[in-house]
Amino acid sequence: MDERLLSASEFGGEIEVQKNLRPKTLSEYIGQDRLKEKMEIFMTASKNRGESMDHTLLYGPPGLGKTTLAGVIATEMGTNLKVTSGPVLDKAGDLAAILTSLEEQDILFIDEIHRLNTSVEEILYPAMEDREIDIIIGKGPTARSIRIELPSFTLIGATTRAGLPRIANRFLKRVRDYAEIRGDGIITLKIAKEALNLLGVDDYGLDELDREIILSIIDNYGGGPVGIETLALLLGEDRRTLEEIYEPYLVKIGFIKRTHRGRVVTSKAYKHFNKKRKTEGNL
Repeated sequence: MDERLLSASEFGGEIEVQKNLRPKTLSEYIGQDRLKEKMEIFMTASKNRGESMDHTLLYGPPGLGKTTLAGVIATEMGTNLKVTSGPVLDKAGDLAAILTSLEEQDILFIDEIHRLNTSVEEILYPAMEDREIDIIIGKGPTARSIRIELPSFTLIGATTRAGLPRIANRFLKRVRDYAEIRGDGIITLKIAKEALNLLGVDDYGLDELDREIILSIIDNYGGGPVGIETLALLLGEDRRTLEEIYEPYLVKIGFIKRTHRGRVVTSKAYKHFNKKRKTEGNL
């Protein structure tokens, strides 16, 4: 019986074919040239130092190849890749079992890392920072804690929510990598500016989503006002991410004003982005 080329059901061996079609190296990874340039610098710097690559957060909507990129990184670094997801790690012991099975410089990829529950997060933090975990054996008065040292490893988390923990330290490490590969290892003002430009950070400290927020309000709503729910839908972002992570800084530097009718872009932001108002206001 003939099989239709367009079908909702999977053909035999189709999943395996899909895996074989995935790129395995950066040269095979098509598109996102800026991302590839950044990753190549970070990986090369880590290999030159003989260290694991720094922990990395991959952020973006579903379908952009975050899992595939984790596999590419593992191949380029010559290490093993272990894959899991936030919803699967129900208890701290689930994560502990994976962490204790890692070998030196292995990569652990956690998809939907924002869905980890609190008890699992609490064991992940010391594992990332100190390479050790404490496991409780037994219950009640006979319970005791055992500290287990972990090998050096890289955590790659994938999320659709843009949390920004320890952002200054993260950028410092990226600038260091850039200085080692594109410079003489010394972080100068010129090197720092070049590195931050590569990372998509401008002179005001705005990243790509900061700029997208401002320009979306200007281009789609004439500078506002626009409600936060509408803006979240337009950008495909989580409302809390916009309110708690991005808006406070944009308000602080005077690029956005919060009004009872919604968010409004200020004249200062218009000037920064070299935009002209369609109708002049008094902001």
